[in-house]
Amino acid sequence: MAENLKAMYSTLVGDDFPENLTILLGDQKLVYEKRVWQINGEDKGLRYGENPDQPAALYQLKSGSLKIGDLTFRDPSKGIVSAMTEGQMIQAGKHPGKTNLTDVDNGANILQYLTERPAAIIIKHNNPCGCAWSKTSVFDALDRAFWCDRIAAFGGAVVVNRPLTREAAELISGNYFEVVAAPAFEEGTVEILKGRKNLRIMELPALGSLEKLLGTAFLDVKSLADGGLIIQKSFMNRILSDEDFLLAKAQTKDGLEVSSRKPTKEELDDLRFAWAVEAGVTSNSVIFAKDGATCAIGTGEQDRVGCVELACHKAYTKYSDVLAFKRFNLSLYELEQKALADKSWQEKLTTILDETKEAKAGLVGSRLVSDGFFPFRDGVDVAIAQGVTAIAEPGGAIRDSEVIMACNEATPQVCLLFTAQRSFKH
Repeated sequence: MAENLKAMYSTLVGDDFPENLTILLGDQKLVYEKRVWQINGEDKGLRYGENPDQPAALYQLKSGSLKIGDLTFRDPSKGIVSAMTEGQMIQAGKHPGKTNLTDVDNGANILQYLTERPAAIIIKHNNPCGCAWSKTSVFDALDRAFWCDRIAAFGGAVVVNRPLTREAAELISGNYFEVVAAPAFEEGTVEILKGRKNLRIMELPALGSLEKLLGTAFLDVKSLADGGLIIQKSFMNRILSDEDFLLAKAQTKDGLEVSSRKPTKEELDDLRFAWAVEAGVTSNSVIFAKDGATCAIGTGEQDRVGCVELACHKAYTKYSDVLAFKRFNLSLYELEQKALADKSWQEKLTTILDETKEAKAGLVGSRLVSDGFFPFRDGVDVAIAQGVTAIAEPGGAIRDSEVIMACNEATPQVCLLFTAQRSFKH
Protein backbone atom coordinates (compact mmCIF):
# COMPACT_ATOMS: atom_id res chain seq x y z
CA MET A 1 0.00 0.00 0.00
CA ALA A 2 2.79 2.43 0.91
CA GLU A 3 4.45 1.81 -2.46
CA ASN A 4 1.15 2.53 -4.22
CA LEU A 5 0.91 5.83 -2.38
CA LYS A 6 4.43 6.78 -3.43
CA ALA A 7 3.67 5.86 -7.02
CA MET A 8 1.15 8.68 -7.44
CA TYR A 9 3.99 11.22 -7.23
CA SER A 10 5.95 9.56 -10.02
CA THR A 11 3.02 8.77 -12.32
CA LEU A 12 2.81 11.23 -15.19
CA VAL A 13 -0.62 12.65 -15.96
CA GLY A 14 -1.38 13.11 -19.62
CA ASP A 15 -3.36 16.11 -20.79
CA ASP A 16 -5.82 16.62 -23.60
CA PHE A 17 -5.61 20.39 -23.62
CA PRO A 18 -5.46 21.93 -27.11
CA GLU A 19 -2.21 22.94 -28.80
CA ASN A 20 -3.29 26.57 -28.99
CA LEU A 21 -5.29 28.93 -26.82
CA THR A 22 -6.75 32.20 -28.10
CA ILE A 23 -8.11 35.00 -25.95
CA LEU A 24 -10.18 37.72 -27.59
CA LEU A 25 -10.66 40.97 -25.72
CA GLY A 26 -12.88 43.03 -27.97
CA ASP A 27 -11.00 43.20 -31.27
CA GLN A 28 -7.61 42.41 -29.69
CA LYS A 29 -6.28 38.87 -29.94
CA LEU A 30 -3.73 37.03 -27.79
CA VAL A 31 -2.54 33.67 -29.11
CA TYR A 32 -0.89 31.15 -26.76
CA GLU A 33 0.95 27.93 -27.66
CA LYS A 34 1.11 24.85 -25.44
CA ARG A 35 4.66 24.11 -24.32
CA VAL A 36 6.16 20.66 -24.68
CA TRP A 37 9.81 19.77 -24.13
CA GLN A 38 11.75 16.82 -25.52
CA ILE A 39 13.19 15.12 -22.44
CA ASN A 40 15.05 11.82 -22.67
CA GLY A 41 13.73 11.32 -26.18
CA GLU A 42 10.09 11.93 -25.24
CA ASP A 43 7.84 14.94 -25.66
CA LYS A 44 6.67 15.98 -22.22
CA GLY A 45 4.47 18.81 -21.04
CA LEU A 46 3.83 19.64 -17.41
CA ARG A 47 4.35 16.67 -15.09
CA TYR A 48 0.97 17.43 -13.48
CA GLY A 49 -0.89 20.34 -11.92
CA GLU A 50 -1.02 21.41 -8.31
CA ASN A 51 -1.67 17.79 -7.31
CA PRO A 52 -0.80 14.51 -9.04
CA ASP A 53 -4.39 13.83 -10.13
CA GLN A 54 -4.78 17.18 -11.90
CA PRO A 55 -3.83 17.30 -15.60
CA ALA A 56 -2.26 20.64 -16.55
CA ALA A 57 -0.74 22.45 -19.50
CA LEU A 58 1.63 25.39 -19.83
CA TYR A 59 0.91 27.99 -22.50
CA GLN A 60 3.31 30.63 -23.78
CA LEU A 61 2.13 33.90 -25.30
CA LYS A 62 3.28 33.63 -28.92
CA SER A 63 1.61 36.51 -30.72
CA GLY A 64 -0.57 39.50 -30.17
CA SER A 65 -0.42 42.52 -27.94
CA LEU A 66 -2.89 44.16 -25.63
CA LYS A 67 -3.58 47.79 -24.88
CA ILE A 68 -6.35 48.88 -22.56
CA GLY A 69 -6.72 52.60 -22.08
CA ASP A 70 -3.24 54.06 -21.63
CA LEU A 71 -1.76 50.77 -20.41
CA THR A 72 0.20 48.52 -22.75
CA PHE A 73 0.56 44.97 -21.43
CA ARG A 74 3.64 42.75 -21.73
CA ASP A 75 4.19 41.27 -25.18
CA PRO A 76 5.65 37.88 -26.24
CA SER A 77 9.23 39.19 -26.00
CA LYS A 78 9.01 39.28 -22.18
CA GLY A 79 8.84 35.50 -21.72
CA ILE A 80 10.76 33.94 -18.81
CA VAL A 81 9.41 30.68 -17.39
CA SER A 82 6.87 29.97 -20.13
CA ALA A 83 9.58 30.54 -22.77
CA MET A 84 12.05 28.03 -21.29
CA THR A 85 13.63 25.80 -23.94
CA GLU A 86 15.06 22.29 -23.65
CA GLY A 87 18.55 23.79 -23.70
CA GLN A 88 17.71 26.02 -20.75
CA MET A 89 16.38 23.04 -18.80
CA ILE A 90 19.93 21.90 -18.06
CA GLN A 91 18.69 19.05 -15.88
CA ALA A 92 15.04 18.08 -15.88
CA GLY A 93 15.24 15.91 -12.77
CA LYS A 94 11.72 14.70 -12.26
CA HIS A 95 10.60 17.07 -15.01
CA PRO A 96 8.68 20.12 -13.79
CA GLY A 97 5.10 20.19 -12.65
CA LYS A 98 2.89 23.23 -12.24
CA THR A 99 4.09 24.21 -8.76
CA ASN A 100 7.78 24.11 -9.78
CA LEU A 101 7.18 26.62 -12.55
CA THR A 102 4.85 28.88 -10.59
CA ASP A 103 7.40 29.01 -7.75
CA VAL A 104 10.13 30.13 -10.15
CA ASP A 105 7.70 32.58 -11.71
CA ASN A 106 6.91 34.19 -8.34
CA GLY A 107 10.63 34.40 -7.65
CA ALA A 108 11.03 36.39 -10.86
CA ASN A 109 7.96 38.45 -9.94
CA ILE A 110 9.69 39.57 -6.73
CA LEU A 111 13.24 39.88 -8.07
CA GLN A 112 12.11 42.27 -10.81
CA TYR A 113 12.10 44.94 -8.08
CA LEU A 114 15.55 44.00 -6.69
CA THR A 115 17.73 44.22 -9.79
CA GLU A 116 20.28 46.73 -8.53
CA ARG A 117 22.08 44.15 -6.37
CA PRO A 118 22.70 40.40 -6.35
CA ALA A 119 19.55 38.89 -4.85
CA ALA A 120 18.32 35.40 -4.00
CA ILE A 121 14.96 34.06 -2.98
CA ILE A 122 13.75 30.65 -1.85
CA ILE A 123 10.10 30.00 -2.72
CA LYS A 124 7.93 27.29 -1.18
CA HIS A 125 4.24 26.81 -1.98
CA ASN A 126 4.42 30.05 -3.96
CA ASN A 127 5.47 32.10 -0.93
CA PRO A 128 8.99 33.26 -0.09
CA CYS A 129 10.44 31.55 2.97
CA GLY A 130 13.65 33.57 2.74
CA CYS A 131 14.91 36.43 0.59
CA ALA A 132 17.97 38.66 0.70
CA TRP A 133 19.98 41.00 -1.46
CA SER A 134 23.66 41.75 -1.08
CA LYS A 135 26.22 44.43 -1.83
CA THR A 136 28.87 41.74 -2.31
CA SER A 137 27.77 38.49 -3.98
CA VAL A 138 24.98 36.15 -4.98
CA PHE A 139 26.34 33.60 -2.51
CA ASP A 140 26.02 36.08 0.35
CA ALA A 141 22.42 36.78 -0.70
CA LEU A 142 21.58 33.08 -0.99
CA ASP A 143 23.28 32.17 2.29
CA ARG A 144 21.32 34.79 4.19
CA ALA A 145 18.08 33.86 2.42
CA PHE A 146 18.62 30.23 3.46
CA TRP A 147 19.21 31.03 7.13
CA CYS A 148 16.07 33.19 7.23
CA ASP A 149 14.14 29.94 7.43
CA ARG A 150 16.15 26.81 6.75
CA ILE A 151 13.19 24.63 7.81
CA ALA A 152 10.78 25.99 5.21
CA ALA A 153 13.57 26.06 2.59
CA PHE A 154 13.54 22.24 2.51
CA GLY A 155 12.26 21.24 -0.94
CA GLY A 156 11.95 24.84 -2.11
CA ALA A 157 12.86 26.60 -5.35
CA VAL A 158 15.98 28.80 -5.45
CA VAL A 159 15.86 31.78 -7.81
CA VAL A 160 18.73 34.27 -8.23
CA ASN A 161 19.28 37.31 -10.44
CA ARG A 162 23.01 36.91 -11.06
CA PRO A 163 25.10 34.03 -12.49
CA LEU A 164 25.30 31.23 -9.94
CA THR A 165 28.77 30.79 -8.41
CA ARG A 166 30.51 27.62 -7.24
CA GLU A 167 30.09 28.70 -3.62
CA ALA A 168 26.35 29.16 -4.09
CA ALA A 169 26.11 25.84 -5.94
CA GLU A 170 27.78 24.05 -3.04
CA LEU A 171 25.25 25.53 -0.62
CA ILE A 172 22.40 24.31 -2.84
CA SER A 173 23.97 20.88 -3.34
CA GLY A 174 24.44 20.48 0.41
CA ASN A 175 20.72 20.86 1.03
CA TYR A 176 17.49 19.56 -0.50
CA PHE A 177 15.90 21.81 -3.10
CA GLU A 178 13.51 20.97 -5.93
CA VAL A 179 14.54 23.70 -8.38
CA VAL A 180 17.35 26.16 -9.00
CA ALA A 181 16.91 28.92 -11.58
CA ALA A 182 19.59 31.44 -12.54
CA PRO A 183 20.39 33.68 -15.52
CA ALA A 184 23.66 31.77 -16.02
CA PHE A 185 25.96 29.28 -14.30
CA GLU A 186 29.66 29.88 -13.73
CA GLU A 187 32.10 27.20 -14.85
CA GLY A 188 31.90 24.05 -12.73
CA THR A 189 28.63 24.93 -10.99
CA VAL A 190 26.39 22.67 -13.07
CA GLU A 191 28.58 19.66 -12.30
CA ILE A 192 28.20 20.38 -8.58
CA LEU A 193 24.43 20.74 -8.89
CA LYS A 194 24.04 17.56 -10.94
CA GLY A 195 25.12 15.64 -7.86
CA ARG A 196 21.44 16.02 -6.96
CA LYS A 197 19.94 13.95 -9.79
CA ASN A 198 16.34 14.98 -9.13
CA LEU A 199 17.14 18.71 -8.98
CA ARG A 200 15.59 20.71 -11.80
CA ILE A 201 18.27 23.10 -13.09
CA MET A 202 16.99 26.01 -15.18
CA GLU A 203 19.10 28.58 -17.00
CA LEU A 204 16.80 31.52 -17.67
CA PRO A 205 18.83 34.45 -19.10
CA ALA A 206 15.94 36.88 -18.56
CA LEU A 207 16.47 36.59 -14.78
CA GLY A 208 19.56 38.76 -15.32
CA SER A 209 17.60 41.59 -16.94
CA LEU A 210 14.34 41.71 -15.01
CA GLU A 211 14.44 45.50 -14.97
CA LYS A 212 12.98 45.29 -18.50
CA LEU A 213 9.68 44.21 -16.93
CA LEU A 214 9.27 47.40 -14.92
CA GLY A 215 6.59 49.76 -16.12
CA THR A 216 4.56 47.02 -17.83
CA ALA A 217 1.83 44.73 -16.55
CA PHE A 218 0.61 41.30 -17.58
CA LEU A 219 -2.95 40.11 -18.00
CA ASP A 220 -3.84 38.48 -14.68
CA VAL A 221 -6.59 35.87 -15.07
CA LYS A 222 -8.45 34.27 -12.16
CA SER A 223 -10.76 31.32 -12.78
CA LEU A 224 -13.82 31.01 -10.56
CA ALA A 225 -15.31 27.76 -9.30
CA ASP A 226 -18.40 28.34 -11.45
CA GLY A 227 -16.30 28.58 -14.60
CA GLY A 228 -16.32 32.36 -14.68
CA LEU A 229 -13.24 34.53 -15.09
CA ILE A 230 -11.94 37.68 -13.48
CA ILE A 231 -9.30 39.56 -15.45
CA GLN A 232 -7.21 42.38 -14.09
CA LYS A 233 -4.05 44.35 -14.61
CA SER A 234 -1.29 42.71 -12.61
CA PHE A 235 0.17 44.37 -9.52
CA MET A 236 2.81 47.00 -10.29
CA ASN A 237 5.02 48.16 -7.42
CA ARG A 238 5.04 51.96 -7.12
CA ILE A 239 7.85 51.97 -4.54
CA LEU A 240 10.89 51.86 -6.83
CA SER A 241 13.01 54.40 -4.95
CA ASP A 242 13.29 55.79 -1.42
CA GLU A 243 11.53 58.95 -2.53
CA ASP A 244 8.36 57.03 -3.42
CA PHE A 245 7.47 56.49 0.25
CA LEU A 246 5.21 59.06 1.93
CA LEU A 247 5.83 60.26 5.47
CA ALA A 248 2.79 59.21 7.50
CA LYS A 249 0.44 62.07 8.34
CA ALA A 250 -3.18 62.10 9.49
CA GLN A 251 -5.70 64.07 11.52
CA THR A 252 -7.19 62.96 14.81
CA LYS A 253 -10.94 63.14 15.47
CA ASP A 254 -10.23 66.49 17.15
CA GLY A 255 -8.61 67.86 14.00
CA LEU A 256 -5.04 67.66 15.34
CA GLU A 257 -2.49 66.71 12.68
CA VAL A 258 0.01 64.04 13.69
CA SER A 259 2.98 62.90 11.66
CA SER A 260 5.86 60.46 11.87
CA ARG A 261 9.56 61.10 12.31
CA LYS A 262 11.71 60.88 9.20
CA PRO A 263 13.36 57.57 8.32
CA THR A 264 17.08 56.89 8.19
CA LYS A 265 18.73 55.75 4.97
CA GLU A 266 19.15 52.24 6.42
CA GLU A 267 15.45 52.08 7.31
CA LEU A 268 14.46 53.17 3.82
CA ASP A 269 16.73 50.53 2.31
CA ASP A 270 15.15 47.72 4.32
CA LEU A 271 11.59 48.96 3.82
CA ARG A 272 12.06 49.21 0.05
CA PHE A 273 13.54 45.71 -0.01
CA ALA A 274 10.71 44.29 2.11
CA TRP A 275 8.01 46.00 0.04
CA ALA A 276 9.49 44.38 -3.08
CA VAL A 277 9.27 40.95 -1.42
CA GLU A 278 5.72 41.74 -0.32
CA ALA A 279 4.63 41.72 -3.98
CA GLY A 280 4.86 37.92 -3.94
CA VAL A 281 3.38 37.05 -0.54
CA THR A 282 -0.15 35.70 -0.04
CA SER A 283 -2.40 38.09 1.91
CA ASN A 284 -2.92 39.02 4.68
CA SER A 285 0.81 39.30 5.17
CA VAL A 286 3.58 41.15 6.95
CA ILE A 287 7.34 40.96 6.56
CA PHE A 288 10.08 41.70 9.10
CA ALA A 289 13.39 42.57 7.40
CA LYS A 290 16.81 43.61 8.63
CA ASP A 291 20.06 44.43 6.80
CA GLY A 292 18.63 43.42 3.43
CA ALA A 293 17.21 40.04 4.46
CA THR A 294 13.85 38.79 5.67
CA CYS A 295 13.66 37.89 9.36
CA ALA A 296 10.09 36.60 9.46
CA ILE A 297 7.20 36.36 7.03
CA GLY A 298 3.58 36.05 8.11
CA THR A 299 1.27 34.85 5.32
CA GLY A 300 -2.34 34.08 4.57
CA GLU A 301 -3.93 35.24 7.81
CA GLN A 302 -7.46 36.58 8.12
CA ASP A 303 -6.67 39.34 10.64
CA ARG A 304 -3.71 41.68 10.59
CA VAL A 305 -2.70 41.57 14.24
CA GLY A 306 -2.83 37.79 14.06
CA CYS A 307 -0.52 37.91 11.08
CA VAL A 308 2.02 39.97 13.02
CA GLU A 309 1.75 37.57 15.95
CA LEU A 310 2.23 34.58 13.65
CA ALA A 311 5.33 36.14 12.07
CA CYS A 312 6.80 36.77 15.53
CA HIS A 313 6.05 33.20 16.64
CA LYS A 314 7.75 31.86 13.51
CA ALA A 315 10.75 34.12 14.10
CA TYR A 316 11.26 32.75 17.61
CA THR A 317 10.98 29.15 16.42
CA LYS A 318 13.34 29.66 13.48
CA TYR A 319 15.88 31.58 15.58
CA SER A 320 16.02 28.79 18.16
CA ASP A 321 16.27 26.21 15.40
CA VAL A 322 19.28 27.95 13.85
CA LEU A 323 21.05 28.02 17.22
CA ALA A 324 20.33 24.31 17.74
CA PHE A 325 21.45 23.38 14.26
CA LYS A 326 24.68 25.39 14.28
CA ARG A 327 25.69 24.22 17.77
CA PHE A 328 24.55 20.60 17.78
CA ASN A 329 23.60 19.80 14.18
CA LEU A 330 20.09 19.16 15.44
CA SER A 331 16.79 20.73 14.52
CA LEU A 332 14.90 22.41 17.34
CA TYR A 333 12.44 19.49 17.29
CA GLU A 334 15.26 16.95 17.62
CA LEU A 335 16.77 18.93 20.48
CA GLU A 336 13.39 19.01 22.24
CA GLN A 337 13.10 15.24 21.88
CA LYS A 338 16.55 14.71 23.41
CA ALA A 339 15.66 17.09 26.24
CA LEU A 340 12.71 14.91 27.21
CA ALA A 341 14.99 12.04 28.16
CA ASP A 342 18.25 13.72 29.18
CA LYS A 343 18.72 16.51 31.73
CA SER A 344 21.94 17.75 30.11
CA TRP A 345 20.11 18.24 26.82
CA GLN A 346 17.28 19.96 28.68
CA GLU A 347 19.82 22.47 29.97
CA LYS A 348 21.08 23.06 26.43
CA LEU A 349 17.53 23.59 25.20
CA THR A 350 16.78 26.01 28.03
CA THR A 351 19.90 28.01 27.21
CA ILE A 352 18.87 28.32 23.56
CA LEU A 353 15.31 29.34 24.41
CA ASP A 354 16.60 31.93 26.89
CA GLU A 355 19.02 33.35 24.33
CA THR A 356 16.22 33.52 21.75
CA LYS A 357 13.98 35.37 24.17
CA GLU A 358 16.75 37.78 25.16
CA ALA A 359 17.53 38.55 21.51
CA LYS A 360 13.81 38.77 20.67
CA ALA A 361 14.56 36.30 17.88
CA GLY A 362 16.74 38.83 16.09
CA LEU A 363 13.82 41.18 15.48
CA VAL A 364 15.36 44.08 17.40
CA GLY A 365 16.32 46.74 14.88
CA SER A 366 14.22 45.19 12.11
CA ARG A 367 11.71 46.95 9.84
CA LEU A 368 8.16 45.85 9.09
CA VAL A 369 5.97 46.11 6.00
CA SER A 370 2.29 45.22 5.80
CA ASP A 371 0.45 44.56 2.54
CA GLY A 372 -2.68 46.29 3.85
CA PHE A 373 -3.25 49.16 6.24
CA PHE A 374 -3.44 48.62 9.99
CA PRO A 375 -7.12 49.10 10.91
CA PHE A 376 -6.16 49.33 14.58
CA ARG A 377 -2.93 50.03 16.42
CA ASP A 378 -2.76 46.53 17.96
CA GLY A 379 -0.64 45.01 15.18
CA VAL A 380 1.76 47.93 15.34
CA ASP A 381 2.05 47.62 19.12
CA VAL A 382 2.94 43.93 18.76
CA ALA A 383 5.69 44.77 16.24
CA ILE A 384 7.06 47.63 18.32
CA ALA A 385 7.30 45.33 21.35
CA GLN A 386 9.71 43.18 19.32
CA GLY A 387 12.00 46.12 18.59
CA VAL A 388 11.13 47.26 15.05
CA THR A 389 12.40 50.74 14.22
CA ALA A 390 10.37 51.52 11.10
CA ILE A 391 7.11 50.40 9.48
CA ALA A 392 5.66 50.85 6.00
CA GLU A 393 2.01 50.20 5.13
CA PRO A 394 -0.49 51.50 2.57
CA GLY A 395 -2.18 54.08 4.81
CA GLY A 396 -5.72 55.30 4.33
CA ALA A 397 -7.33 53.73 7.41
CA ILE A 398 -9.85 55.58 9.57
CA ARG A 399 -7.50 55.15 12.53
CA ASP A 400 -4.27 56.18 10.77
CA SER A 401 -3.74 58.85 13.43
CA GLU A 402 -3.87 56.22 16.19
CA VAL A 403 -1.29 54.08 14.36
CA ILE A 404 0.98 57.11 13.95
CA MET A 405 0.62 57.95 17.64
CA ALA A 406 1.48 54.36 18.58
CA CYS A 407 4.74 54.77 16.66
CA ASN A 408 5.42 58.20 18.16
CA GLU A 409 4.80 56.95 21.71
CA ALA A 410 7.41 54.21 21.34
CA THR A 411 10.84 54.59 22.92
CA PRO A 412 12.78 55.12 20.77
CA GLN A 413 10.31 56.63 18.36
CA VAL A 414 9.35 54.39 15.43
CA CYS A 415 9.14 55.72 11.88
CA LEU A 416 5.92 55.13 9.92
CA LEU A 417 5.72 55.50 6.15
CA PHE A 418 2.83 55.10 3.75
CA THR A 419 3.16 53.34 0.39
CA ALA A 420 -0.12 54.77 -0.95
CA GLN A 421 -0.65 51.36 -2.50
CA ARG A 422 -2.07 48.09 -1.26
CA SER A 423 -0.26 44.83 -2.12
CA PHE A 424 -2.83 42.09 -1.67
CA LYS A 425 -2.15 38.79 -3.43
CA HIS A 426 -5.01 36.27 -3.52
